[in-house]
Amino acid sequence: MWSGWRRYKKYGDMSEIQPTTRQLIIFTVVLSFIVSLIGTVLALGVFGPLFGVGDSTTGPFLFNRPKILEKILERPASDTPLRTDEMVVKAVADASPAVVSIVASKDVPIVEQYYVDPFSNDPFFKQFFGDGGSGVQIPQYREKGTQKQDVSAGTGFFVSADGIILTNKHVVADTTADYTVLMNDGSKKPAKVLARDPLQDLAIVKVEGSRYHPLRLGDSSGVKIGQSVIAIGNALGEFRNTVSVGIISGLQRSIVASGADGGPEALDELIQTDAAINPGNSGGPLMNLAGEVVGINTATARGAENISFTIPINKAKHDVASVTAHGKIIYAFLGVRYTAVTKELVDKEKLGRDYGAWVASTDTEPAVTPGSPAEKAGIKAGDIILELNGIRVDGDHTLGSLIQVHEVGEEVTLKIFRDDKEIEVKVKLEERK
Repeated sequence: MWSGWRRYKKYGDMSEIQPTTRQLIIFTVVLSFIVSLIGTVLALGVFGPLFGVGDSTTGPFLFNRPKILEKILERPASDTPLRTDEMVVKAVADASPAVVSIVASKDVPIVEQYYVDPFSNDPFFKQFFGDGGSGVQIPQYREKGTQKQDVSAGTGFFVSADGIILTNKHVVADTTADYTVLMNDGSKKPAKVLARDPLQDLAIVKVEGSRYHPLRLGDSSGVKIGQSVIAIGNALGEFRNTVSVGIISGLQRSIVASGADGGPEALDELIQTDAAINPGNSGGPLMNLAGEVVGINTATARGAENISFTIPINKAKHDVASVTAHGKIIYAFLGVRYTAVTKELVDKEKLGRDYGAWVASTDTEPAVTPGSPAEKAGIKAGDIILELNGIRVDGDHTLGSLIQVHEVGEEVTLKIFRDDKEIEVKVKLEERK
C-alpha cells in the first residue's frame, strides 16, 4: 500500500488508483438513481391525483398530499377576494335599482310679453302723430294663466319593499309642491310626503306599489376615518344615478346648512366625506363597499373641493321605525336648552366639570321649558348634565343624540353636577310637540 503511494508521488503513476475512481463513478450513478426515485415518488404522491394517478386521498406509494396544497386546490373560486374596483361595481349594480330621483313640480305663472305705445293717448303727441300713434313700442309683461313646471330635484332611496323612501327634508320642503319619483328604469310614480323630521334634515316619502328592492341599512357607529365609501345620486338634478367614490374624511362634524326653504339649519354629528356630492345628490345614499347604507348625503361646502357631509344612517333608522309604527316622526322630549361644555366654556363660566351639557338660558329662550319633563324633575339653570343612563355626555355622545334613542314615556336617569355635588335625577320623557 505504501509503496504504491510512494510510486504515485515519485513517478506520477496513477495506474494503482484507477479502481478507486471507477468505484466513485459507480457510487455517484447509484446515488443519483436513488434520489430520482425518491423525487418521483414524492411528486406522484402530491400531484398524482391531479392527473388521475393514484387515490385522491393517499396517492401512489401511500404518500399523503400536503394539507396546505390540498386546501389551495380544493378552495372554491368564490373565496377569492374581490379587488376594490370589483366591490364598487358589485355594490353599485345591486344598489342602483333602489336609488330614485325626486322631482318637485308646482303651478307657476305664465308671463306674456306685449308692447304698448306710451304716447298713443296723449293729446300733445296726437297732434304730431295722429291716431296712428308715435310708433314707439315699449315692452310690458302680464300674467296669462299658470302651468306646472319642475322647480327642484333631489335623490332618495327605498328602505322597504312597500315603497317607503328616505330622503332629505330640504328635498321635499315645499308643502305646496307635488312630488314625482323617477325610477331607475325611467318610469314615473307620484309620491306622497309622509313626514318631515322636525330636528334633522330627513324626510319619509312613499310611492304606491310593492316588491321594491330596498337598500340594506348598515351601522354608522362603526365607520372609520379612511374607510372607502360610495355615493349615488341625481347630480345637478339632471344626471340620474351618478356614482362617485371616496373615503370617510371626518366624523362628528357640525355645520350650518343653507338653501332650504326653512332657512339655515344647524346639523350636528355629521360624517364628512371626499366623495363628490353635487346639488341634486341630496338625499342619496352613502354606502360602504359591502353595499350597506351608512349615511344620507345632505350638504357640500361651497368654495371647497370634495368636502361634503352626510347624516349617519343610525339617526334615520329612528324616523323609519317611527313612521312605520305611528304614521309620523315622534321624538322623546326632555325640555332643556343646553350648551356643550368645552375648555373655553369652563374657563369663561368657571364651571366645575369639563364635560357634559350646561343648562343655560338666552335672551329669548329659557334654560328649562315650562311644563316640560325637565321642569317636573327639578332640573335648573346652571346644572351640568354629565350622564344619561350611565353614558357620558361629551363630544361623541351629545345630550340630544342620547335622548333620541329613547322612546316617549321611557324613564331615564340623569347624573347632574349642581352646587359642587353630583346627584341623580329620574325623568320620564314626553313627546315633542
